[in-house]
Amino acid sequence: MTAKIIENPAYRDRVSVFRDRFQAGKLLAYKLREYAGNGNVIVLAVPAGGVPVGYTVAKELAVPMDVMVVRKVQIPWNTEAGFGAITWDGKIVLNEGLVEQLDLTEEEMETSILRAKRNIQERLRKFRGDKPMPDLKDKVVVLVDDGLASGFTMLAAARSVRERAPKKIIVAVPTASLGAIELLAPEVDENRVPQHKKRAIIRCRKRLRELVRLNG
Repeated sequence: MTAKIIENPAYRDRVSVFRDRFQAGKLLAYKLREYAGNGNVIVLAVPAGGVPVGYTVAKELAVPMDVMVVRKVQIPWNTEAGFGAITWDGKIVLNEGLVEQLDLTEEEMETSILRAKRNIQERLRKFRGDKPMPDLKDKVVVLVDDGLASGFTMLAAARSVRERAPKKIIVAVPTASLGAIELLAPEVDENRVPQHKKRAIIRCRKRLRELVRLNG
């Protein structure tokens, strides 16, 4: 399976495209307008940045929305970056190439994974309480975040959702790196990404070299 990619070529590699997350959500909703009013569609948004985007998409399409708690597994010496992700149901997806380049020890990885799991439990209590995840069987599931850098957080979410036997998985984000889109393509049915950036990959690779140099 290779996902269909739906973008707006006029937005490609532009720096300023969206006024805010709500405006980005309206644009995504327009890209998904064939699903408006469809009772078999549900939007799942990643807190926190993906919630205003997902809320707007769901409101414009008149479909239900829920949240999916997914957290990146942070690099020990740079908490803004991650070497993988964990989902609400415990699925772990690691960026094996990055783990190898960073030369992380088992202890460092386990510590970061445990920290991410604790964070997920806190967020589940905050955003879901005792409410169970919705039934996704035979649903068209739209996964929403406010953007994708490496794509591993969304990849983890997509794999957890796939195990719930949906009819279709659509990733809908305002902007993403080309690398993230390519990573997700075999795992989902469609990528609705108005803007993608090749330069995001270059910045990520440059930052990786800096991290390796600082840690080495």
